[in-house]
Amino acid sequence: MKKKGAANTGKLMEPAPGALFDRVASILDQARANVVRAVNSNMVIAYWLIGREIVQELQGGSERAEYGKQVIEQLSAQLKNRYGRGFSITNLRYFRTFYMLYAERKPEIRQIGSGELSDSPIRHTQSGVLNDLSSAVRTVSKPMGFSPLLGWSHYQSLMSVENDNERLFYEIEAEKEGWDVKHLQRQIHTFLFARLLKSRDKAGLMDMARSGQNLVTPLDALKNPYVLDFLGLPDSERLHEADIERAIIDNLQAFLLELGKGFAFVGRQKRLQFDSDFFYIDLVFYNCILKFYLLIDLKVGELTHQDVGQMDSYVRMFDDKYLTDGDNPTIGLILCAKKNETIAKYSVLKERKQLFASKYMLYLPTEKELALELGRERRLAPRSKKS
Repeated sequence: MKKKGAANTGKLMEPAPGALFDRVASILDQARANVVRAVNSNMVIAYWLIGREIVQELQGGSERAEYGKQVIEQLSAQLKNRYGRGFSITNLRYFRTFYMLYAERKPEIRQIGSGELSDSPIRHTQSGVLNDLSSAVRTVSKPMGFSPLLGWSHYQSLMSVENDNERLFYEIEAEKEGWDVKHLQRQIHTFLFARLLKSRDKAGLMDMARSGQNLVTPLDALKNPYVLDFLGLPDSERLHEADIERAIIDNLQAFLLELGKGFAFVGRQKRLQFDSDFFYIDLVFYNCILKFYLLIDLKVGELTHQDVGQMDSYVRMFDDKYLTDGDNPTIGLILCAKKNETIAKYSVLKERKQLFASKYMLYLPTEKELALELGRERRLAPRSKKS
């Protein structure tokens, strides 16, 4: 006879409700992520401090090159003997460079969203395509410490950027947008900062270096050129628009990253009807930040007046048929293999605030090629008013 109040040990325990499990799992996942982040952050600070010790020992790297080489070699051997891997001569040189590039920072991890900036001036190292652009920009202040969201691999990638304003831009964007190391490296290698510079005046340049890429107008979201090397297509005259369109759809996630902030895919070959005629737009996207549709027409050849007129019609029809309350005017972007400067200057592209043309490149451009592209854009761009 079972005693009154005794537990029914034969009954199987029911699993915790799904919502409860999800909440507990979320707590544990967050805790583990915080531990990993804390370890990475502390290693960033440790490497900065090690770099400072080396620089101070070498007295700023003055003429004693042979002494410096011996010091680093001996220190590497001693550290590897006690701590194992991770302290090669190459890594110690990285630590030294890391400190020298970020010497004005405080050895601390700043709070997320603090937005605190120091008044310390940053160094200027002119670099290739940015020489003439960065020379027109006053130096901007650096953050007080280091980001808790960026690890040592992020800062190793950032160290490859010579120009201080450019490097700060990538650091801010990587933190704000949660870029992993691979994506950060691609943005650096495809010259994102330089491609965005063309549409900025002096004040805009300073703001972008200080705050990252802030979208205020549709022009802020557009680039020139677009680098589509991830499509894996040959740079050949035998390509057709359909080949590029199909490759973009097959690599849509990568294309959205190249397109920029806030874009979502809407559709391909969007049909527009005008009386008894039908027109088809290659690609349609929507920018969720600025709330506008982006129509993209792909052209494998050189930009023509017919291309501009066609896109102008598309934009007007799309505005008339598809815009709803809260939507801003539609933007039309002609992506072409070659941008005709005369047409860009003397067509409605210069007057219409809803029409743009950009060149696409199916390969990673060299710094010289990019400099030529930016040079063409600056010749076409209207002169900004002097402040």
